Amino acid sequence: MTKLKVFLSDSLNPHLNLATEEWIFHNLDPSQQVLFLWRNEETVVIGRNQNPWSECNLAQMKADNVHLARRTTGGGAVFHDLGNTNFTFLSPKESYKRENNIQIIFDALKNFGIQGEASGRNDLLIPFHDGPRKFSGSAYREKKDRAFHHGTLLLHADLTRLGNYLTPNPKKLQAKGKESVRARVANLTEVAKDIRHEQIVETMVASFEKFYGGKAEIESLTLSSLQQIPELKAQYESLSNWDWLYGNTLEFSHKMDEYLSLGFFDFHFQVEDGVIKDLKIFTDCLYPQLIEEITTSLRGQTYRGETVRKTLAAAREKYSDLSAGLTELEDWLCRHLEV
Repeated sequence: MTKLKVFLSDSLNPHLNLATEEWIFHNLDPSQQVLFLWRNEETVVIGRNQNPWSECNLAQMKADNVHLARRTTGGGAVFHDLGNTNFTFLSPKESYKRENNIQIIFDALKNFGIQGEASGRNDLLIPFHDGPRKFSGSAYREKKDRAFHHGTLLLHADLTRLGNYLTPNPKKLQAKGKESVRARVANLTEVAKDIRHEQIVETMVASFEKFYGGKAEIESLTLSSLQQIPELKAQYESLSNWDWLYGNTLEFSHKMDEYLSLGFFDFHFQVEDGVIKDLKIFTDCLYPQLIEEITTSLRGQTYRGETVRKTLAAAREKYSDLSAGLTELEDWLCRHLEV
């Protein structure tokens, strides 16, 4: 009989939950069937090759206590909140069938009177009078002995929030048609108003066990699990550190300009792997030596608010009569790159 394993995350920490996915994929025995159910606090999750400074409104995210997470797979940015239930399946590659996982999800949803249908490779839909709408998207990974399928179920997610934290390229936004995409998405509470995460977890586990005809070993994971599982701890440290979230970014330029009390400032940053490789400041400020010192100090430093704050603190100490203007400059810069 196939061994069944279920992991339930008691943590809402996105870095722990994404690390758990990586640990499951790389370290667990691939001969078993595994189901992992989890959800995150408010988080923008970007793809492996995305640039957080160009994709995200980092200052707004910080003000609203929204996490940034980067997954190891590709794709675009998504917003997670407590209205999303996320699922992850791991199966032996030779017996893997995507249809099995979809059947488990659909059987679980039948408990709430929901009849789902699959569309294409990635989407699950529910019918409405004006046409089907998507309540789940998913993605796939595999290597020689294992297959991995993960996605999200929209229970009562705030479908408007992602727009608050993204700063997409206007061409990308125009090409995708923001409003038409949003109109095709639905929360499951629109057809089963009382559905909640805890109920979905219970029915998904029961459906998983019924499908494979066995009793699953169930394990809860928390941040304290990191101390008992060294491989999980290593994944967590890797996915939650600054180098992965921000430093793992291809070369890009960031331009910003503003009229401030010290003059007009036009900053041109050239950034590679999260480090300021070059910086030019065009300004009508009356203190050229100050501008030269700021430029020299920032070059070669990490591209983060902490770096700017340290540099401007040193400048305030030396140019104490310009303290108010330098504080204004610091606040403005940090609003654009605060991490």
